[in-house]
Amino acid sequence: MCFHPWSDITLPLMSSEEVRAVIDKWAEINTDLGAAYPWVQIFENKGAMMGCSNPHPHCQIWASNFLPNEARTEDRTQREYQKKHGVPMLLEYGRLEEERKERLVLSNEHWLVLVPYWAVWPFQTLLLPRRHVARLQDLSHEERDSLASIMKRLLCKYDNLFEISFPYSMGWHGAPTGCHLSEDCSHWQLHAHYYPPLLRSASVRKFMVGYEMLAQAQRDLTAEQAAERLRNLPEEHYKLRKSEEPPTGGGE
Repeated sequence: MCFHPWSDITLPLMSSEEVRAVIDKWAEINTDLGAAYPWVQIFENKGAMMGCSNPHPHCQIWASNFLPNEARTEDRTQREYQKKHGVPMLLEYGRLEEERKERLVLSNEHWLVLVPYWAVWPFQTLLLPRRHVARLQDLSHEERDSLASIMKRLLCKYDNLFEISFPYSMGWHGAPTGCHLSEDCSHWQLHAHYYPPLLRSASVRKFMVGYEMLAQAQRDLTAEQAAERLRNLPEEHYKLRKSEEPPTGGGE
């Protein structure tokens, strides 16, 4: 699914209205495919570092007649938590992180962006709605506008971190669809994962190798440090800031 007719633009450089159009299309496709398929996976691989061979801004959408491994795990853990505590796990988690603020990156009226405590990628983030929402198509008009705004803010911060078009893989997870539409999915909380690979600069990335593949993932900086660095970055895209700077040099 293409985001924009220009091949040299990305989501953070698109207008909020253009990002909102992407969100509406995501919700529409999730509804259409979800009528027949149990799982609809919307995801974006951005940048050659993440295996993206097409320069135009786009995402992929796969529909399957089964729940993939990640979806099955999230379904099980969220169901178990709600059965034990009576509230959706990620809704409660978002509230706790907002109270502590140590790992909170961004917030607005309807959304939170945080670095989850379990993050293994250096600047990994989790995007959560403030209210209980199961699927993309359940978002209100206002929540979609707020989502477009906070996505732009987050992605501008990512680009500003090393002043490049920041690579990442991201994707939406929501309640299963298809045959699950008639089931109680109140344990699900809609959310998006962002997995960026860059570590210390535009050319230094994190690799999951050796001990991390064979034993346990290791963090190169804490979740709190990552959140602080992202929080402190400007939200105006570096390309737009540079275009407004006056020319230097020359005589009087």
